[in-house]
Amino acid sequence: MNSKSTLSYEARMLKQYQMPTRKDVENALIVFLFNHNGVIKEFSASEEIVDEIANYFNLTNRQKEAYLETIYRKENRLKKSLLWHRLLFRAADYLAKEKLVSRPTETFILTKRREWMLTEKGFDLAAKLLSIPSVKKEVLPTKSYEVQKFVNKLKNSRKPIVYDPFDVDRKTNKVTREVRVRQRGFRLAVLEAYDYKCAFCGMKIHSPDTLIWEVEAAHIVPHRLNGKDDIWNAMALCHLHHWAFDVGWFTLFDDYNILISSKINNLTNDLGKFGETHFLMDFYNDKSKILLPFKEEIYPHKNSLNWHRQNIFHQ
Repeated sequence: MNSKSTLSYEARMLKQYQMPTRKDVENALIVFLFNHNGVIKEFSASEEIVDEIANYFNLTNRQKEAYLETIYRKENRLKKSLLWHRLLFRAADYLAKEKLVSRPTETFILTKRREWMLTEKGFDLAAKLLSIPSVKKEVLPTKSYEVQKFVNKLKNSRKPIVYDPFDVDRKTNKVTREVRVRQRGFRLAVLEAYDYKCAFCGMKIHSPDTLIWEVEAAHIVPHRLNGKDDIWNAMALCHLHHWAFDVGWFTLFDDYNILISSKINNLTNDLGKFGETHFLMDFYNDKSKILLPFKEEIYPHKNSLNWHRQNIFHQ
């Protein structure tokens, strides 16, 4: 069969088995990518995602098992391919041509995993399809190809000996796409480095839909004071201990031991507790260290910690 007749044959098969339109499959792929943290494995018969999307369209076994037959003339052999797989691949291929996703070969270079990954353009389309406001986009853990590139850059950089935690080049408040990518990349790099756990108390929890993690990327030198968006000026903290760190209830020594403000002794018994648990002291002893990333290269920098001890911490 030549390419023209093959396409005609494929179109007839799609119509005969009442398969979803390619456009509908494209939109479904974008949504599934979004709901799977921005990535799904390349399609094969053993991958669960193939059945997940088929079930989304309520495909019958007859539809899922239908196959195309193609004759390779040079080798005089018959090749069979599942119609549903072909439709999935054609939809993904079109999305890649439109720069809405990266191909598995491209993603592999970045992550060493063969996956389809949303781009920023694809992320924006997913948010539109799901009616997600742009303000919520900034706190979602969903990756994009561009964000993952920035995450890799942050996590694979060598820790500087001479380090200034202030971003002296930050001159504008204009939020461009590049700035948004950098901010989301910073957040994801920090959360991944700490395995989505609070460095102080170890809390690790996400929302019921798994889209939002409770833990936050906390600047050591605050962002409002031009603190850098990088791994050496940050750690992961839950909402409560992020606040406690920002207002000076605790700080860190250069060896990452925790230092609690002496002002804790001035609190009355009805303050700082949820039930019988104290918000600081029940997670602390004299030798307590924060939870740290597995790579020493991305530990908080002592220059950032020194600034926090001198300027934020209440002794």
